[in-house]
Formats: sequence, C-alpha cells, structure tokens
Amino acid sequence: MNTNPRSLIWFHRIERVELPLCAYVNRAGNLKSLNLLFRSVSRLGDGLFWYSLIIATLLLYGRNAVIPALQTGLSAGVGVLVYKTLKERLVRERPFVTHEAIRCNARSLDQYSFPSGHTLHAVNFSILLVWHYPVLAWMAIPFAVLVALSRVVLGLHYISDVLVGGLIGAMIAVVSLYIASPYLM
Repeated sequence: MNTNPRSLIWFHRIERVELPLCAYVNRAGNLKSLNLLFRSVSRLGDGLFWYSLIIATLLLYGRNAVIPALQTGLSAGVGVLVYKTLKERLVRERPFVTHEAIRCNARSLDQYSFPSGHTLHAVNFSILLVWHYPVLAWMAIPFAVLVALSRVVLGLHYISDVLVGGLIGAMIAVVSLYIASPYLM
C-alpha cells in the first residue's frame, strides 16, 4: 500500500462537503424495492450487461462489429489498469467503512473506493457503443446513469468517486475513438 498524504487530505476535505448528500442518496437503499433494483443494476454493471450488448452487436452486424468490439474490449482493459492503479495508490476507504451514516447495501468487489470502476466502465462502454450504434443510446445511457447512481445508493462509493470514474471512462473512450478513427472509416 502506497498512500499519498496529500490525497488523504483532499479526500477528507471533499468528504465534509459530499457526505450529507451521500448519506441522503444512500438512504434510498433502505427501501426494499430500490435496494433490489440498484443491487441488480450494480451486478449487471459488473460486465454482464455490457458484454451482452457487445455480443449482440457482433451477432447483428457481423464483421462490421469486430473493430468496435475489439476497441471496447481494449479500452476496458485500459480502464482496469487505470482504476486499479489509482485505487492502490490513493487508498480511499469506502464510505460505509469510514462513516456510520452510510450503510453498505451490497458486497464490494475490492477494498478501496476511488475511483468507481463500475462507473468508469459504464461511461466508457456507453460512449463507445452509442458512437458506433446510436440506436443503443436509449438503453446504454440510462443504464450507465443507473450504474453510477447504484454505487452511491449501495454505500460503496462517494459521489466524487463516481464523478471521477465517469470522467476517466469518458477520457478513455474519447482517446480510444481518436486512436481507432483511421480503422473505423
């Protein structure tokens, strides 16, 4: 574990501002129906939803979907490297660990919270899939928003984790589109 004291100070400062809103959003998980909804969304956001969409595009579009599928897969790999590196270096405890006001409503996949890997991938996949297949926007965008929201409702992430995860995911998607643009024509 290689913690950065500056990051701990920054996290502490931002938590004072965002904790009341995080606690408010987290209380939605106390309702059984919302808890079930967001646990399901989060579970599907582990990859099943996105990989199913990619497989569906391969089945529907055949060879024309190979490069977009590879692009999505490679950008997912980059996303994993980025968020795992940041989590290991910045070591931000999950909100339910640090604050009694936050209730854990689902199992976490790893120990630290910053940035949200689920949100990173949801935004990355949404941008890439909608870029290649605009018809999927009605499904991909609302699902990505639900994934991001689920992370706070379930007590697994702070709002800043989700915002930064989304920003990183968007940056990875845009860079990926730029790099792949000669092959997409």
